[in-house]
Amino acid sequence: MTAETPILETPTGKPRARALGIPFAGRAGTNNALTDVPGVEVGYAHSQNGNGEMTGVSWIEESGTTAGPIAITNTHAVGIAHASIIRWTVKHHPDLAEAWLLPVAAETWDGYLNDINGGHVTVDVGLAALESAASGPVDEGSVGGGTGMNCYEFKGGSGTSSRLVEHDGTSYTVGVFVQANFGARHELVIAGVPLGAELADDNPIEGSFSPAGAGSCIAVVATDAPLLPGQCEALARRVTLGLARTGTTGSHFSGDLFLGLSTANAGSFTPGSETLYGRGRPYDEMRFVPWGYLDSFYEAVVQATEEAVVDCLVANSEMIGFRGHRTPALPRDRLVKILKARGAIV
Repeated sequence: MTAETPILETPTGKPRARALGIPFAGRAGTNNALTDVPGVEVGYAHSQNGNGEMTGVSWIEESGTTAGPIAITNTHAVGIAHASIIRWTVKHHPDLAEAWLLPVAAETWDGYLNDINGGHVTVDVGLAALESAASGPVDEGSVGGGTGMNCYEFKGGSGTSSRLVEHDGTSYTVGVFVQANFGARHELVIAGVPLGAELADDNPIEGSFSPAGAGSCIAVVATDAPLLPGQCEALARRVTLGLARTGTTGSHFSGDLFLGLSTANAGSFTPGSETLYGRGRPYDEMRFVPWGYLDSFYEAVVQATEEAVVDCLVANSEMIGFRGHRTPALPRDRLVKILKARGAIV
């Protein structure tokens, strides 16, 4: 990969959706990734054997703040991810760990391809992911927590995208990261073209022990625009609209959880330990984009979410996993042929 092509391929050379000519609305950031938001980093690790939960949410809803890494893993490794964040924080930010920590760890279920009860994800694996976190281009597909995930009964996993939003003469970035593990094959839509019927063959997941559409999707939305906590929540809710553009109707068996955050207003909140014990400053102040100007940010979330899901499908390959279970990759050549025939790709 060259510095000029991160929007076309991943750091490991896997094609992204735009490399196939698939059109997407909006203006992407330099890397077309969550890491386009200044200060946001992404890291992966996985164990080769590798309806929704997100820890720490009660405190986020109460205080409007969170501090520290966000981990996304499989359903039975949430506790391990939680413990990994604590160990990493104690090592790198002991002052933050002095009072107490409520890490954010979220999950999707990968038991079709992964030996989910085998205990293969350990604290050391979690630490490796945290230590590898970096800015810049982000790998996609079957990486990290997304290694064993399926999406529309094709190989799914990790995907990311970003959009630039102009407000009051300043260019802000909205980034989205998804761990996509949802959707039934017949629902799939790309570039506005229904694909389920034409790509219905080669579906070993169909009729397996999990209902069609089961799985879950975790999404993290980040922006450097100054927002109130409630506005961050409003951005997160728009993830649903981006997922819907890819066809899903939100299965009962899919636990879909989304977190929105702003990296702006650094220092506006009194440090947690001081606030807890009443030793902080008597007032905090925040600067924020007025509610009436948020539509362009909502649009950015929807656009980036749609592309992140399609990217995770495109940047993938077939996988054979636990007990010989197989998940095919989205057939890129057939996809392009169909989209050209329907006029979605010129």
